[in-house]
Amino acid sequence: MSIRGQAYVMGAFEHPTRDAPEKTTAQLHAESARGALADAGLSFADVDGYFCAGDAPGFGGLSMVDYMGLRNVRHLDSTEMGGSSYIAHVGHAAQAIAAGKCRVALITLAGRPRNGGNRPGASMRPGGGGTGLSDGPPEAGFEHIYGGSTHNTYGMAAMRHMHEYGTTSEQLAWIKVAASHHAQWNEHAFLKNVVTVEEVVNSRMISDPLHLLDCCVVTDGGGALVVTSPEIAKSLNRPKVRVLGAGEAPKGQMGGDLDLTYSGAVWSGPRAFEEAGVTPADIKYASIYDSFTITVLIQLEDLGFCAKGEGGRFVADGNLISGVGKLPFNTDGGGLCNNHPTNRGGMTKVIEAVRQLRGEAHPKVQAPNCDLAIAHGTGGSLGIRHGSATVILEREA
Repeated sequence: MSIRGQAYVMGAFEHPTRDAPEKTTAQLHAESARGALADAGLSFADVDGYFCAGDAPGFGGLSMVDYMGLRNVRHLDSTEMGGSSYIAHVGHAAQAIAAGKCRVALITLAGRPRNGGNRPGASMRPGGGGTGLSDGPPEAGFEHIYGGSTHNTYGMAAMRHMHEYGTTSEQLAWIKVAASHHAQWNEHAFLKNVVTVEEVVNSRMISDPLHLLDCCVVTDGGGALVVTSPEIAKSLNRPKVRVLGAGEAPKGQMGGDLDLTYSGAVWSGPRAFEEAGVTPADIKYASIYDSFTITVLIQLEDLGFCAKGEGGRFVADGNLISGVGKLPFNTDGGGLCNNHPTNRGGMTKVIEAVRQLRGEAHPKVQAPNCDLAIAHGTGGSLGIRHGSATVILEREA
């Protein structure tokens, strides 16, 4: 069953908070949900499908449905794919709507990593120790002894790409430069200063070859989306953003047969493009997960915007800057500059894609004639195991 044209993203809301010392994670979820529903012109009473991931507190979806007073939910999905979960949820919501399981699907994300809130996925990270049997992740006994961290596993991927293809730190820096050019126009962006290539490569080394400015921000906050059936969409006085195609795929260690130079986007991307009936050349705007600069470069290659190994040249010289380059990306500033709520950037990728398709992005970064957009994410770790999710969206005239 194809989901092409079977569902619409009718509500989108990014919580303006980047530092939330006086709010709970559940509050941030509920406030984000309220914002997205108001944006769509709907209420909590209209919601009959709820989608969340590992950032939801307590019993996840069960706790949040009760907390938000959702009385009519008949479809619940708590698929966990790390930061790409919320992109996958758009596809799952479209599937559920097409199958008649719900008509108004609410997707939420929230967290407080800056204020002591649990960082989602912590229990899944390599860890453990001691003796005897452990209920930790099955890979822990093989990996945690080497001290893998988020930073150094992405650093490994970057170093391998450089070794294989001659990618340079200066080329990676252009990704941060593009994000900063966009973030300067976003009043809520965590980092608003425009940076140069030189400033990126001269910033403190975090995990060779990744510098401090190659890394994303850490923020509190949240966001939410409302996906509806075509019938509901037609009844709402809001711009209509149609779901054209979606794809998802996991990538792991594969028994040691691991190539660090590509991501699961090599599978999720083609599936989404095929279902949507479009090609990368048709895309007017790209929301690309940017936990690190190397994340963006590898995903652009894997999604077909350039050939494998050509990513460095593709992103250089401002090619990702709206109004300058041929592929505007992350025009809100992305995770590199704007917002990476609770270390999960997939939600904001869909939100900014919706803004672009509606023509509601900041005028300084609005992509011209934007009628087709892609949102893509990598959740987990690019260098170890992750889930890739892709969704293609279209503005309906």
